[in-house]
Amino acid sequence: MSRRRRRKFPRDPFEVTIEDLSHDGRGVATHEEKKVFVHGALPGERVVARLTGRRRHFDEGECVDILQPSPDRVTPPCPHFGQCGGCSLQHLDPVRQIQAKQQALEQNLTRIGKVEPEGYWPPLTGPQWDYRRRARLSVRYVHKKERVLVGFRERYGAFVADMQECRVLDPRIAEHLDGLSGMIYSMDARRSIPQIEVACGDEVCALVFRHLEPLSEGDLEKLREFARRTGIAVLLQPKGPSTIHALEPKTVALSFALSEFGVELAFGPADFIQVNAAMNRKMVARAVDLLDPGPEDRVLDLFCGLGNFTLPIATRAGQVTGVEGDAELVRKGTENAHRNGLDNVSFFAADLTEEPAGAPWLKGGYDKVLVDPPRSGAEFILPHIAASGARRIVYVSCHPASLARDAGILVREYGYVLKGAGVMDMFPHTGHVESIAVFERAGE
Repeated sequence: MSRRRRRKFPRDPFEVTIEDLSHDGRGVATHEEKKVFVHGALPGERVVARLTGRRRHFDEGECVDILQPSPDRVTPPCPHFGQCGGCSLQHLDPVRQIQAKQQALEQNLTRIGKVEPEGYWPPLTGPQWDYRRRARLSVRYVHKKERVLVGFRERYGAFVADMQECRVLDPRIAEHLDGLSGMIYSMDARRSIPQIEVACGDEVCALVFRHLEPLSEGDLEKLREFARRTGIAVLLQPKGPSTIHALEPKTVALSFALSEFGVELAFGPADFIQVNAAMNRKMVARAVDLLDPGPEDRVLDLFCGLGNFTLPIATRAGQVTGVEGDAELVRKGTENAHRNGLDNVSFFAADLTEEPAGAPWLKGGYDKVLVDPPRSGAEFILPHIAASGARRIVYVSCHPASLARDAGILVREYGYVLKGAGVMDMFPHTGHVESIAVFERAGE
């Protein structure tokens, strides 16, 4: 069997002018009549770049020198920026970061959805640093360095970044990165721990150690001592997510409050929750305000998770139905409703990428719908949303391209009007664009 030869490409530096910013924070330029995405370069800059990869329709490169810097360029406060892949935009002024994300939303709605909202809202922003309460840290024992590295992957993803600090991670965890590295290095299992999951609630932080081999009693005691010394709960995961169990303390209770609505949500260390706690509170408040549920309204919440939007909506609506594909999250959502004394909520487990005709949760119709889909969007379920009779739809999106596609469908095929849209800075210093839009049935 013949092996495919790796293509060679020129590595000689070349000068380009950066024309735009890509969705992942790279500068966009044209070189030899081909688009090239340049790490570390900003719009308006004249830079010296070098190719790092070549594709059929575009090339990839990195900035070697800046000949003419952008006035929006700032000095990244993190010493690991450029090597660590956790952030991509620390070199761009935060005000310009959110403006670039708003521009990305506008361009996607225009080019992909071919729709224009009646208005754009001011961006929703929050803390720029110390915001990540959920993360997956990679762990790697490096024999040549006689060290264990704990952190995010490097920019190109092949290795673990050599990190001693992190400016975006919850400081209750970030301040212990060095300690984690040293502790794991001292363990018998230093070669068989590939990752650590971070999960922080309002009061408790937890670390889930994935281990590929059984841990010795000595290693278990080191983990217990780390937990007692730092106050961070330690859990173990020998196999899949269902094997996660607490080591120290014996029980771990994670939760976060949405105090504006008087609710508190419990969650597990492997459950999906929004990464940015402060921004989540603002996002939920804006979504509920846009939905404007009243005591006579029946509301449907699709892709509801463990009730992040469902329970706040239930404090104002007559009846709320939450639908989620993960049965375990549905169970926890139901428990959260009971815990908060909300008896007007029903949760259902359903795969929202499959035909739901005849599903019990579709019966009776709805006045308003909130949808918070994954990156792939909500295209499959849109006909059923429209058929429910909903006069208002609030769409929370983690990917502007799928939002734009779905917006075009709702407007042109189902008679809705895009009343407004805007971005939310859920992931500062990254190219990730979180956005929200509201649709109303024409004539309402």
